[in-house]
Amino acid sequence: MNLFATVFYDWSRIVAGYFAWAGPLAVRIVVGWVFLWTGWQKLHFLPRMIENFRSWGIPAPEILTPFASGMEFVGGVMLLLGLLTRFVSVPMMIIMIVAIVSAKWGDVDSLQTLLGFEEVSYLVMFAWLGIAGPGPVSLDHLILRRLRPNRPPSDYGA
Repeated sequence: MNLFATVFYDWSRIVAGYFAWAGPLAVRIVVGWVFLWTGWQKLHFLPRMIENFRSWGIPAPEILTPFASGMEFVGGVMLLLGLLTRFVSVPMMIIMIVAIVSAKWGDVDSLQTLLGFEEVSYLVMFAWLGIAGPGPVSLDHLILRRLRPNRPPSDYGA
């Protein structure tokens, strides 16, 4: 039994430790890229997006549409860079919750349907980035390492 634990638990944990930087980086690249472009498109078709927000019942669409679209664009750029990752994750999560409730909720007929929405996947990824942080391949990591050189690397996600 000890050999089983060594091979299947210890060995995989040790190997995965060498690649711990890859998970946050991959998630930041995926959601950053997606939201950079969706935000950019929404900003360029703002009148149409305002009408969509209005049809979904979102209050004050003239104010919230440019805000949400701009947040998606700027948030996407910041996530790609790994800059203020934990901070940016919160409004991005709120945008996903609003998108689910306003645009998708009428289509929900089961838990499977709800969990199948890409907005739920993005929500989970933003929550994970908000909790786990951007990882060591990020501007956040470099900034904190420079500003707080006496702290151990684990304090800022290394």
